[in-house]
Amino acid sequence: MRKLATIRKIDEVKEHTNADRLGIYVVDGWKVIDGKGRYQKGDVVIYCEIDSFLPIREEFEFLRKTSFKKMGEKEGFRLKTIRLRGELSQGLLIPISVLPKDFEWTEMGEDVTALLGIEKYERPIPASLSGIAKGDFPGFIRKTDEERIQNLSYDELIQHSYIVTEKLDGSSWTAYVKDGEIGVCSRNLELLEDEKNSMWRIVRQYGLEDKMISLGRNIALQGELIGGKIQGNPYKMNNFDVRIFKIWDIDNHSYLEMTEMIELSASLGLTTVPILEKGFQLPPTMDKALLFADDISTLYSTNREGVVLYAEGNPDVHFKIISNTFLEKEK
Repeated sequence: MRKLATIRKIDEVKEHTNADRLGIYVVDGWKVIDGKGRYQKGDVVIYCEIDSFLPIREEFEFLRKTSFKKMGEKEGFRLKTIRLRGELSQGLLIPISVLPKDFEWTEMGEDVTALLGIEKYERPIPASLSGIAKGDFPGFIRKTDEERIQNLSYDELIQHSYIVTEKLDGSSWTAYVKDGEIGVCSRNLELLEDEKNSMWRIVRQYGLEDKMISLGRNIALQGELIGGKIQGNPYKMNNFDVRIFKIWDIDNHSYLEMTEMIELSASLGLTTVPILEKGFQLPPTMDKALLFADDISTLYSTNREGVVLYAEGNPDVHFKIISNTFLEKEK
């Protein structure tokens, strides 16, 4: 489960140049705007990331006017990237005092997401994708949610060279073969085969059942389903299609290295997500890395969602940089 609410420390406090009553608080790679003087450098707080869906609680009622949202039948408060008096603010800082009195945290970065009843906000899934659930997402496959660069050590990341891919704005798609059995999954569920379901139709469209079984290995293809009504169809595609970004080796519990992933995808007749650059070196600062994510998509003249970086020769190092321009426009 993604760590949406964690114990963090205020690394830096900056002046807000356009608002006397506001301050900018830096937590790792994130900047959050709150009341001036509310926190000091070194203070321990709870940091809630963007995409957090906070429950209806008295402590969060101040968010009702700006952040109230429904997720299915649930009511809560969704945290988004916003701009306050010209400065970007991403997430929410909460005093440690909101935690239960009998709870004792032990380390920086400790996850308190479930303790506070916080969930990841999920946008509605079109009926053509939701399908009929066969069960939960299989435990033998790793889910595809990438860590954001702001939560990682930039000093460590800068040591690698990378393959850079475009992050597409679609819906998570997984197709696997295990011991001769084919399965298809959305982000959180395995789906029963249904000719009306677009995720299963991709398998039939590319003849993947026979092709994957003929490989003689247990793997999971993971990609972004785009087109149709998914996210408003930002790429103006007439039909559904998939772009592969990872292949999980089920038996070895690891991802294939990017070069092998690209070659295997091509052998199955599949297209990968756009490869933007190879041998890429991160710029000297995280702020400049965040700016790198801002650009136009290679698929259509729209703001791209961001980029995903894969360390060359090291399949365990990979992360995403989401475009702040994209996030500010997100509904």
